[in-house]
Amino acid sequence: MSALAPARRRASLLGLTLLALVVATALATLTMGGLGVALPDLPAGMIDVARGEATGKANFVLGHLRGPRLLVALGAGAALGASGALFQSVTRNPLGSPDVIGVSAGAGAGAAFIGLLMPSATSIVLGSVLGAALAVGLVAVSTGTGLSNPMRMVLAGIGVSAMAYAFTQYVVYVVARDKATVLSAYLNGSLNARGWDHVATIWAVLALAVVPLALLSIPLGLTEMGDEVAASLGVHSGAVRRRAVLLSVLLAGGAVAVAGPIAFVALTAPHITRRLARSARPLLGLSAVTGALLLSAADLATQQVPVFDGLPVGILTLAIGGVYLGALLVSEWKKAT
Repeated sequence: MSALAPARRRASLLGLTLLALVVATALATLTMGGLGVALPDLPAGMIDVARGEATGKANFVLGHLRGPRLLVALGAGAALGASGALFQSVTRNPLGSPDVIGVSAGAGAGAAFIGLLMPSATSIVLGSVLGAALAVGLVAVSTGTGLSNPMRMVLAGIGVSAMAYAFTQYVVYVVARDKATVLSAYLNGSLNARGWDHVATIWAVLALAVVPLALLSIPLGLTEMGDEVAASLGVHSGAVRRRAVLLSVLLAGGAVAVAGPIAFVALTAPHITRRLARSARPLLGLSAVTGALLLSAADLATQQVPVFDGLPVGILTLAIGGVYLGALLVSEWKKAT
């Protein structure tokens, strides 16, 4: 027990630090800029919005403009962080993510197809969910072993992603040129014009996932020690992986449904968390908080940094993820030499 105490203290301290940064980012989102609500007026404004009694600036900013957008960013980021942690644990690959098995590409293709037939915000969300589910179904069928073999899942996912991406580009650039602007914003990942229906969707997904995440944490840690070790402790690795993949897809699909295919958060959040905590175990909760911080901070930048003004948040997270991975590769190369 004494050997575990430093790791637990480090994880607890990291969790408190991440939560403090999330709160600071949320406050900055709601208070900065000409449209921001002054910090002393924020508590009363939030209470009024919750009661449905807000008027004037507080109602516009907290109830319509920034409040729902912030809650969607936090929820989608948390879902992507937890989803990535699950997938990296299942594949035993710290650089894996749900995107590898075609979740984002399938969601984008579904959004493009349904959005072409029934062009509306609701249809695009529906299309993204159906597309993600279809992509995972194709991967499960293509592997011949369902969702229990990580390597086959990755290989099948590459093929499914390529086909989905090709279909999306065909729809956007050939069939639906007049709707390309709307679809392009969604397919890059965007938090613009989010509403309370989006908030309800993503937080309902998170609520459904909380208990399964808690129940999977210990079995996932045991499967990372090897199938034989897990089996000796009464854990069926194949069943644990299947549940983890399905839960990962649910979380990623929920995030894609409300914000589009946000790039790199599912990949980098769990990786950053493990490095900061210096842990080999899947840190599902901390990864979720890191994901919420990454996405909300990136969205804050798109609102307040002039050079990023109006940029879909998914493009910024793509740039951040690319820089992080580049720095990581350079660091590993220096260690190797």
